Amino acid sequence: MDGLRQRFEHFLEQRNFITEALGALEVRTGVEKRYLAAGAVTVLSLYLLFGYGAPLLCNVIGFVYPAYASIKAIESPSKEDDTVWLTYWVVYALFGLVEFFSDLLLFWFPFYYAGKCVFLLFCMTPGPWNGALLLYHRVVRPLFLKHHVALDNAVSHLGGRALDAAAGITRDVLQALARGRAFVTPAVVELEPPAALEADPKS
Repeated sequence: MDGLRQRFEHFLEQRNFITEALGALEVRTGVEKRYLAAGAVTVLSLYLLFGYGAPLLCNVIGFVYPAYASIKAIESPSKEDDTVWLTYWVVYALFGLVEFFSDLLLFWFPFYYAGKCVFLLFCMTPGPWNGALLLYHRVVRPLFLKHHVALDNAVSHLGGRALDAAAGITRDVLQALARGRAFVTPAVVELEPPAALEADPKS
């Protein structure tokens, strides 16, 4: 419990838009930001457990701050933070893929979205206990190294078939257009010769 509290206080000491917002509220209200953060976490937890729209709130929590941190990582000269957030997005994408196929079952579990939110917060936790890094190195990376050659071959094969199919469709369309033009005959406009001038009776 003490370790969790220390990580929580360490997070509050970092500079990001959450701690800056908490600092501004601390100045206005006079309440320490750790109590403000604890209150906000409690309200969010209760809403995720019993509130309407928990899926949307959970997805916002798992997307907004990582997207902001990823932009900052792109703009920073260091490459270490780029690796951290790329790893998070890999784990997030795989989790979303698994969730897509199992959502009909997991939806009926009580407090599912609260657990999902805790998992996503675990994946974005800074420091050595970053869940995304742990899952990547223990699960994703071994599977990738074992099967990446087969996956590359499958992707290359599918890409070649897709290009062949696109070329065949383009060829068929051009041939159909050429046949269509062959059936269309240009309209022939016949010009009647000018009427003969009547003879002048005086001539």
